[in-house]
Amino acid sequence: MADGTVRIDGNSLLLAGGVRVRFIRTLRLPETGTHALPPGLGEFPLRRVEDHPETVPAEWLARGGVMLPVHLREAMWLSFGAAEPAALQVGAGKVCAVSGSPWSPRPGRDPQNYVVLPRQPWLDGINSGKGTVRQFVAVPLGLGATVEGQVTGEEVWGGVQLQSFPLTDTALHTWREEQRRLAEETVRRRARSASGGYGAPAPMSAPGGMPQPAGAMPAAPAAAAPRASGAMGLGVGGSMRQEVYKDDRPLSDWSTTASGRVFVHLVTPPQWRRITGEAPPPSPVDRAAYTRAGLPWFDYYDQDATDLDPTDELGAVKPVGDWLGDDHTPWQPPSPGQVKPLGDAPGKPVGDGDW
Repeated sequence: MADGTVRIDGNSLLLAGGVRVRFIRTLRLPETGTHALPPGLGEFPLRRVEDHPETVPAEWLARGGVMLPVHLREAMWLSFGAAEPAALQVGAGKVCAVSGSPWSPRPGRDPQNYVVLPRQPWLDGINSGKGTVRQFVAVPLGLGATVEGQVTGEEVWGGVQLQSFPLTDTALHTWREEQRRLAEETVRRRARSASGGYGAPAPMSAPGGMPQPAGAMPAAPAAAAPRASGAMGLGVGGSMRQEVYKDDRPLSDWSTTASGRVFVHLVTPPQWRRITGEAPPPSPVDRAAYTRAGLPWFDYYDQDATDLDPTDELGAVKPVGDWLGDDHTPWQPPSPGQVKPLGDAPGKPVGDGDW
């Protein structure tokens, strides 16, 4: 995938360099207080925009990319994986979710406008406070409630934008040599171990350790004719404890040319059915049922990493309840025993367009 091709693998996006991104359904948190990380309720399905040329809005075809179905005010988080180090930019309506700056064609500092993979295992929202983020929540364009609308004063793009950058050839060679030396040292330690040695920890799963499989989507009536765009964007909800890690590499270690980028369109459930002919996922589980089920919550902290300070632009973003009103039922917080501490290809190419 060195050619910059983006593909769908199941419900994952694969970008060049082994970068994998999944969009996870989750419980929407109250907009007051600071909370632990809620687990996942399954993955959002992904479809290529260009596979539905007769039913998607024309501007979506021009931008290319993929689409996923999301309910009004449904929350999501992004799960990341990477075979080798990568700088990944995450945009909410082409506003950087890390820095609050306008979308940039290259990595930047002061402020940092990307997350570092694989150190950053997931991102649940915009970088809005010291050691906290505000949850990603889907809202329609046109109300001013999106991150894009509040930061720029306009709602033009919506959706989510992803762009990854690899290490330069020199930095990548150095990193691979370090990994080789570490692997050799691990072999030596295992050979000396009287107990038979130890293995590396299993790859850490994202907070959604118990995702529900998407299953087969039942067929719906034939897809209808194209409709006007009812685009969705990302606003913010409640605050949760999550760090956005500061890059400890020099900026010169990163390539200035993206290895892959993709525009992710957010589609309302009725629009998803009209476009794809598939049934969208059901509404998310309500909080009371979620808590009664005893599903775990998570706290994640990397003691070797430094958290990025929030920027003024993102710190000033207001939650969607300030725009749409409060629709929460009484909150049932998780019990202390439910909060778990955590330690540190296939398919057709996805088309890219003008955005």
